[in-house]
Amino acid sequence: MKQPLAYVHPDAKIADNVVIEPFVSIDRDVVICEGTRIGSGVTILPGTRIGKNCNIFPGAVIGAIPQDLKFRGEYTTVEIGDNNTIREMVTLNRGTASKGKTVIGNNNLLMAYVHVAHDCIIGSNIILGNNTQLAGEVVVDDWAIVSAMSGIHQFCHVGSHVMIGGGSLVRKDVPPFIKASREPLSYVGINSIGLRRRNVSNDKIREIQDIYRYIYQKGLNTTQAIEIIEAEMPASQERDEILLFIKDSKRGIIHGYLPD
Repeated sequence: MKQPLAYVHPDAKIADNVVIEPFVSIDRDVVICEGTRIGSGVTILPGTRIGKNCNIFPGAVIGAIPQDLKFRGEYTTVEIGDNNTIREMVTLNRGTASKGKTVIGNNNLLMAYVHVAHDCIIGSNIILGNNTQLAGEVVVDDWAIVSAMSGIHQFCHVGSHVMIGGGSLVRKDVPPFIKASREPLSYVGINSIGLRRRNVSNDKIREIQDIYRYIYQKGLNTTQAIEIIEAEMPASQERDEILLFIKDSKRGIIHGYLPD
C-alpha cells in the first residue's frame, strides 16, 4: 500500500503488502519484501535490499553511497534480512569494492541515530543502542548488544553474546561471551545474564569463565593463555569459538581491567 504523497521509482521491486507512508522516497534498483513497513520521510537509495516484516521508522536513510574517499562509484549494495526494526534517523551505507556490500542479518534492533558504515557485517538478534556509530568494515556477531552512544573503530570485530557498556569507544576486538566497559575498553566479566536468558547452561557458563581466567586474570600473555587452554581444557564449541576469534583477530583483543 503506497500513499499518494510517496515517490516510488517504477523500476523498484516492492511486494504487494508493503506499507509505504507519506513522503517516502524509493529509488531505482531497490527490492522490498513482504510485510515490511516504511515510515514517513524514509529515503531508500539504489542497491538496497530489504527482507520480510521489517519496520523502518521515519527519517531513516538506507543505501546512501559510502563516506569513504576510496569509493569510485562501483556497484555495491546494502542487504537487510527479515524482522528488523530500524528506528528514527538510522543511516545504513552501501559497501565499497572491499566487500561489495553492507549486510544486516535478521531480528535486529537498530535504535535511533545508529550509523552503519560501508562493508559492515551485522549478524542476527543484535541490539545497537541509540546513537551507536560503526565505522567501515566492522563485524558484529549474533546476539551482541552495543549500548547507547558507543563508537566502534573501523575493522573491529565484536564477538557473539557480547555486552558493551554505554558510551564505549571500541578500538580493539571484543571476544565472545564477555562484558566490556570502562575507558580504555576492558574485559569486566562474563555476560552470564545474557547467556542464561539464551538458555546456556550453568556448566557452560563456568567453562567460559575458566577460559577467560587464563586469558585475563592469571598474568599470562595471550599466546601463553591459548597454549594452556588448548593443552588443559577439553575441546568444545565455546572453547573453540573463543580461541578461533582470538587467533583470527587483526587488531588484537581488548585488555583486562587494570585498577588505578
